Amino acid sequence: VSTQSTGVLRPFCRALHRTAILMADVPKTPAQLKKEAARLAKLEKFNKKQEALKARAAAQQSAPPKKKAKDTTKGPATAATYVFNHPEGHKKDISGEMPGAYSPGYVEAAWYAWWEKEGFFKPEYGRDLNKPNPAGNYCIIIPPPNVTGNLHIGHALTNAIEDCLVRWHRMQGKTTLWVPGCDHAGIATQVVVEKQLKKERGLSRHDIGREAFCAEAMKWKTEKEQYIYKQLRAMGGSYDWDRACFTMDPKMCTAVNEAFIRMHDKGLIFRHNRLVNWSCTLKSAISDIEVEKVEIKGKTLKKVPGYADPVEVGIIEEFKYRVVGSQDTVTVATTRLETMLGDTAVAIHPDDKRYTHLHGKRVEHPFRKCELPIVLDSFVDMEFGTGCVKITPAHDFNDYEVGMRHKLPFVECLDDDGLITDVVPGYAGMRRFDARIAVRRALQELELYVKCSDHDMVVPICSRSKDIVEPLLKPQWWVNCKDMAARSIKKVEDGELKIIPSHFDKIWYSWLDDCRDWCISRQLWWGHRIPAYKVQINGEKTSDLDNSMWVSAHSEEEAMKKAAAKFSVDPSSITLTRDEDVLDTWFSSGIFPFSVMNWPDDTVDLRTFYPNSVLETGHDILFFWVARMVMMGLELMDDLPFTDVYLHPMIRDAQGVKMSKSLGNVVDPLFIVYGITLEELHKTIDNGYLPEKELVRARAGQKKLYPNGIPECGTDALRFALCSYLTQARDLNLDVLRIEGYRKFCNKMWNASKFALMQLGPDYTPPASHVTRDSTLSFSTVDRWMLHRAAVTVEDTNTALREYQFQQATTAIYNFWLYDLCDVYLETSKRIFYKGTPEQVAAARATLYT
Repeated sequence: VSTQSTGVLRPFCRALHRTAILMADVPKTPAQLKKEAARLAKLEKFNKKQEALKARAAAQQSAPPKKKAKDTTKGPATAATYVFNHPEGHKKDISGEMPGAYSPGYVEAAWYAWWEKEGFFKPEYGRDLNKPNPAGNYCIIIPPPNVTGNLHIGHALTNAIEDCLVRWHRMQGKTTLWVPGCDHAGIATQVVVEKQLKKERGLSRHDIGREAFCAEAMKWKTEKEQYIYKQLRAMGGSYDWDRACFTMDPKMCTAVNEAFIRMHDKGLIFRHNRLVNWSCTLKSAISDIEVEKVEIKGKTLKKVPGYADPVEVGIIEEFKYRVVGSQDTVTVATTRLETMLGDTAVAIHPDDKRYTHLHGKRVEHPFRKCELPIVLDSFVDMEFGTGCVKITPAHDFNDYEVGMRHKLPFVECLDDDGLITDVVPGYAGMRRFDARIAVRRALQELELYVKCSDHDMVVPICSRSKDIVEPLLKPQWWVNCKDMAARSIKKVEDGELKIIPSHFDKIWYSWLDDCRDWCISRQLWWGHRIPAYKVQINGEKTSDLDNSMWVSAHSEEEAMKKAAAKFSVDPSSITLTRDEDVLDTWFSSGIFPFSVMNWPDDTVDLRTFYPNSVLETGHDILFFWVARMVMMGLELMDDLPFTDVYLHPMIRDAQGVKMSKSLGNVVDPLFIVYGITLEELHKTIDNGYLPEKELVRARAGQKKLYPNGIPECGTDALRFALCSYLTQARDLNLDVLRIEGYRKFCNKMWNASKFALMQLGPDYTPPASHVTRDSTLSFSTVDRWMLHRAAVTVEDTNTALREYQFQQATTAIYNFWLYDLCDVYLETSKRIFYKGTPEQVAAARATLYT
């Protein structure tokens, strides 16, 4: 061991020396000899390294002092910015010297306002829409973002994909149209506006009335819509802004009413009393997409709006019914004990031999003091619980079907507010979860309560109010989807409608094969009011459920004429009452592909751009929106609304966690475009809408994901990065640092462009025709190789875009620029530009220009 070893190693070395003396006389095995040789070799290597370090230190001491190293902790140098020396909307002045380094703020400034002013994004630019374009037409409608808030990174993905497609088809000479717009988002917007009204003025919507509340919602819409459109412009979307649509614009209202009227007159829309998903907090029916299925593992306390104490879920309780005329009892189980107040039967499986003796028997309801039949139904799972099931047709979707099959009475024990009805004396007006406790105690007193056990279950939660959803019987408007669904299935089977990725075909078939009637009415104020009028003749009372006593029309005057003709009576004997409800948001969204074209009028836009070319959206709304657009397009236009459906993956954060405001991982795309500090990020969620507990969690989430904030990446880097992520996976885990990597790629392209412009010079005149293999220029082997690689990249990119393989397209472009052009050709061509013959330089210039 070298005596020059450091002080830290000396004790170790001495111990090693003593061990060597003790073992010197012990014969070594081959394995030990091999191990010792390896040790000595390693030690020798270590000694050489120490000698080299000592020599380097001595050399540094004798060398002259160097300049102070650059302090990298201060961040990058100030990025170049564009100075406007012209009015907004004028062409950008690029006559000055190019900045030394790529700056998104400099590069992307000023262009968009000029593009928009010049009308480059309008299909009429340079064309007459009344004349056919031999190259064809191409049209996309934006999936209209909700005016509930600002756009997030998922919207940026949609924008990147669609703009890529639109610009690519525009480059091919097609007449292109990309329609922007926003959705009124009935329930979601009403909820946020109500919260704002309560927070700022301490009022509810009922305090100010329907008209004033809708005016407040329209103010909210205007504010949010302006920022959404600002975001879309900042992300470079080549939309035709003159055709922008809001789903409650006058022309859209006309289209929605026309769709309802036609389908109602045809009998496809009808009124019926059925079970719906009901939010007691919102006092409205909600769609399936607004119901979150929350998995509960055993006994859990869950916070419910309106209750000071958490509610117990994740349990199953058993109790007994006494069989009439005997000492027997039947034990049933339920996760919603309070609904037993509305039980109207007990069901057993007809093949369950344990209960053969109960066939035809009845049980006694302990509180209503009435008899309930024991019915035989094969839906009962003999292996689950006791094999006996309580049936509450008015408050359970499965029980509803049993009730219909066996013609059971429908006893409603819950009202719109989640209070117990007067079905049982002593419980009327009691809140549902308070009633659960009261029923439990009463059953225990009657010695009918058996036990309570932990139970894994799924609890339906309203995504807007966070209330536990209750199935309630409600007279609603429904759409008969059976025939429309069958036509939609056939269009995919026949290849007329293509879904990409194709593995979603199975989901399409599964959903539409079992497509139930669609509930389209909502008990809200914000939205399209249903254009239906209940008819009363000579003051006679009519039932809300009597379809024959309803007419639909664009106005009350038109409705009066239809009613008078329908019932052959004088209009003076008719009283009309318009339905107070509004339509499900998905109904107006379902006709968006043609309502934006001013349907039902026969317009140039409708003739030119319907059907649309492709519908691009997230796979999570394949049924809720895409399927309904297809069904309504086939029904009202007798044609598909589009021929291709491209479904992109859902964006999650870098850890694969779903985006949520309460987790702090929701990102405004402009934060990535322009950059933002962590402190500024925190301020974006300090708006008073998140509870304090969630606000603390959101701040912690932001700090974890973006400890140094988000760097300025620019629009181009953001869009390119998002497209590079696209695969056929269901989810996409987005890392903002990867977007920053593509900003560096943009810098590589910037430097390559500067080099090319420098070599071409300001007076360069390109060849009169495109460069071909027959050109007279003296192309070198590397020139020809570069032109070949460019041609291959073009072909690869076009092929990838035709097949919606965006990752392959970005990979081809990235590899071409980084490896073929920058790493090989530019480095090789430098020798030509500096020392080559005039003929060689001319060929290299033509190659660069190409």
